[in-house]
Amino acid sequence: MSLHPTLQPYADAWTHSIEAISELVQPLVEGEWNRRTPCPGWSVRDVVSHVIGLDCEMLGDPRPIHTLPRDLFHVTNDHQRYMEMQVDVRRHHTAPEMTSELEYVVIRRNRQLRNESRDPGTKVRGHLGTELTLEESMRAHAFNVWVHEQDLRAALGRPGNLDSPGAYVARDMLLAQLPAVVAERANAPRSSAIVFDVHGPLEFLRTIRVDIQGRGTLETVPALGPAATFTLDWETYVRLACGRVTPDAVADRVKAEGDPELTGAVLRNFAVTP
Repeated sequence: MSLHPTLQPYADAWTHSIEAISELVQPLVEGEWNRRTPCPGWSVRDVVSHVIGLDCEMLGDPRPIHTLPRDLFHVTNDHQRYMEMQVDVRRHHTAPEMTSELEYVVIRRNRQLRNESRDPGTKVRGHLGTELTLEESMRAHAFNVWVHEQDLRAALGRPGNLDSPGAYVARDMLLAQLPAVVAERANAPRSSAIVFDVHGPLEFLRTIRVDIQGRGTLETVPALGPAATFTLDWETYVRLACGRVTPDAVADRVKAEGDPELTGAVLRNFAVTP
């Protein structure tokens, strides 16, 4: 295996999630591909199309030349337009076309990963003409594919893999965004601490400490006398952080203690995926 050890966890996470997705969609009949998922505006077919499109981009395939219809209510910005292209171009594909294309792109990606010898710091193409390192690209890809696996599981009533390799990548990606959520977007008081106590298949306790300058840092040490404490399960944490549900929709699954204005501001700004 020529893959750099730093990249191996992301390759493993992607492999686990993409195999789970293949297994989930292989037996679906035509009508089930149209089921709505928690991902705004997207059906099961749309989510699988997006995953195929993401892997095509990792392979360096040219993007489809396609004009989007004007009545897609969930497409409101350039990032969403960019992502919708790979989805809309497959909207009329049949179930066999979807599963065979997914299978083919997985074979090609596995071959690419087996032959991947580049350094993790190598610059690669990102979305909308951005540039990022190979490590950042593979980490984000493992995260995205796991989140979309969860979208499909929710739509199909097949929960699972909340503690898979992809779940740990997702945890670290989402936690990295938490200081900005608390300190910048929710404008938590300076010299304060906010605690997140997450239970379920993946458990962790994290503190966001806001310093005198208003900067937030992520700590594993529990805080004494925090300004607010959130207790919730891991699945709810993911759904909130990925914008799949509103805070009101899961109010019964989130215990928020502390100043109601502060806890409300944190929950309103909790979604971090575009």
